[in-house]
Amino acid sequence: MTKADMNKQPNEVASMFDGVAAHYDVTNDILSAGNAKLWRIATVKAIDAKPGERVLDIAAGTGTSSAAIAKSGAEVVALDFSAGMVEVGRKRQPAIEFIVGDAEKLPFGDDEFDAVTISFGLRNVNKPKTALAEMFRVLKPGGRLVICEFSTPPMAGLRFGYQAYLKHVLPAISKITSSNSPAYSYLAESIEKWPEQQVLSQWIRGAGFTRVAHRNLTAGIVALHRGRKPASGGRRPSSAPDA
Repeated sequence: MTKADMNKQPNEVASMFDGVAAHYDVTNDILSAGNAKLWRIATVKAIDAKPGERVLDIAAGTGTSSAAIAKSGAEVVALDFSAGMVEVGRKRQPAIEFIVGDAEKLPFGDDEFDAVTISFGLRNVNKPKTALAEMFRVLKPGGRLVICEFSTPPMAGLRFGYQAYLKHVLPAISKITSSNSPAYSYLAESIEKWPEQQVLSQWIRGAGFTRVAHRNLTAGIVALHRGRKPASGGRRPSSAPDA
C-alpha cells in the first residue's frame, strides 16, 4: 500500500510498518533532521505522567516514546497494530508491556488509563474519529489525552517548502536509509492529506473531550494536541462518521 488516499485497512498498514520496523527509529531521526527527539520531549512533558499512573501509548512502534514516559514511574502499555514493530519493541524495551492491537478497537475496558497518547499514528488509522472515541472510552474520568501529529505550517512560505520536502527530498532520503522506501512515500502522502490543526481540534471535541488546545512545534510542521475527559465521566456525544 503506497497511496494515502486508499482505505487504510489495518492489516495493510501494519504490513507496511512490519517492513520498516528494524530501521524505523534511525530513519525517522534522519528524516526529521533530529527534531524527532525534541517532539518526543515535548510530548512526554505534556503527558506529565506521575508515579503509579497508567498510561496507554498507542502507535507506540518500537517503544522509544513509551520508555521515555516510563521514566516518570508510570506504568506504560505500548500498543501498536504492527506485529513487526512490537517484536522489535519487546527486544529493545523489555520492561515495557507491548500489545498488538487496533486503535479503533482498543482491547481494554472502560476508564482504565490516567493518560492516553498517540504520536504520528492517528493519520494512519482508517477511522480516526472512531479511534478518538475509543481513547475517550478507556480514559478514566479526568484523564488526559495528548496527540502529537504532523500538521500544517501556518506560514505560506514554509508550507510551500515543506510540501516540496515531502514530495521530493523525503522519498530520496528514504531510498538510502530505509529498507522499504515506498512505505515512506505513503507516509509523505498521508502527511499532505492530513487536516490542519483546527480540524483535528474539532474532532477531539466531537469525541467528548474538554479543555481542548494545541500548540505548534517546529513552526507548525508538527502540532501537539491536548484534551481532558470530563471529571464526571459524562457521556460521549455522537460524533459524525469518519470521512
